[in-house]
Amino acid sequence: MTTVDENTAEDNTAEAGPQRLIGGPGMLLVWFYGVMVVGAVSRSVYQISTEFDRAPLAYSLSAVAGVVYGFITYSLVRGGERARRAAQACCAAELAGVLIVGTLTVIDGSAFPDATVWSYYGAGYVFIPVLLPLSALYWLRKNRAGAVTR
Repeated sequence: MTTVDENTAEDNTAEAGPQRLIGGPGMLLVWFYGVMVVGAVSRSVYQISTEFDRAPLAYSLSAVAGVVYGFITYSLVRGGERARRAAQACCAAELAGVLIVGTLTVIDGSAFPDATVWSYYGAGYVFIPVLLPLSALYWLRKNRAGAVTR
């Protein structure tokens, strides 16, 4: 038989909604991802609309990076286990993109006629593109189901 206090605790948990991912350092991640959304999307929109023929792959990759950053931001704010797993998958894909594009630009600087967000591991963005997914993956792993971050 359960006591009144146990029933109340169960009801409060059910009413609380999805587990929040933006408590503490998670809020800093949301802020950084938000800044990266604005930076990557605005840069790629300008470059695609004015000089797309110059470096279509580089500009398209910057646009993709902006979309990925936006989805991760949304997932962090939304919270819940499904959003956490989706953000984790996107962060892993983002990290893979940064490492692949960064390595290609180091090996062959002419691989991309113009820089992307991920060129040289994000050197044009103070290496935030390589540090951000590592930090986010750590945070998301630490806050998997069962952990309380309120």
